[in-house]
Amino acid sequence: MRLRPAFLVPLAAFAALAAVFGAYLWQVGVGGKSISELPSALVGRPAPDFALPPIEGEGTALSTADLKGKVSLVNVFASWCPPCRVEHPMLMRLARDGVPIFGINYKDRPEDAKKFLAELGDPYRAIGADRTGRAAIDWGVYGYPETFVVDRDGIVRHRHVGPIMPHDLETRILPLLKALGR
Repeated sequence: MRLRPAFLVPLAAFAALAAVFGAYLWQVGVGGKSISELPSALVGRPAPDFALPPIEGEGTALSTADLKGKVSLVNVFASWCPPCRVEHPMLMRLARDGVPIFGINYKDRPEDAKKFLAELGDPYRAIGADRTGRAAIDWGVYGYPETFVVDRDGIVRHRHVGPIMPHDLETRILPLLKALGR
C-alpha cells in the first residue's frame, strides 16, 4: 500500500509536535527543570515600588514598605484563577505557621475577591487591589498565581510560577525561608 502525500503532511506535523513536547517533558522530568522556577529579572533585586489600595471595604493597603524588615511572601492571585484555589491550602498552612504573606489581588472584582477569601480563608497580612494590572506588570507576572520570596531588606530571592504544591513547599519554599532566617 502506498501512502498519499496529502496524508504525509499531517503525519509529519504530528511527529514534529510530539518531538517538541517530548523534549519539553524530558527537560521538566529527567532534566530537572521546572516551569515553576522560571527566571526573573527581579531575583536578587529590590521589590518593585508599588502602593495599592485595599480591596474595597477590606483590610489594609499594601506597598513596598510593608515588605521590609521581615522575610515574607508576595502572592499574586485572583478569584477567577482555578490554580489559585488549588494552592490556597498551602498559603493557609504557611500563614498558620507564622509566615508573613502579602497578597496582590489581580484584576478582580472586589465582591469576588471578598467571596473567595470568605470561602477559603484569608492567609494575607495585607492585600493590595491591583485593579489595572500595573503592579503585576512591575513584578513581571504573566501567569497566575505567582509567588515571590522577599528577604528582610526587600530583595526578591525567589519566584514561583503556578500553584505552590506540597512538594514545592517542602523542597523549595520552606528551605529558602529557613536559609533567609525565617
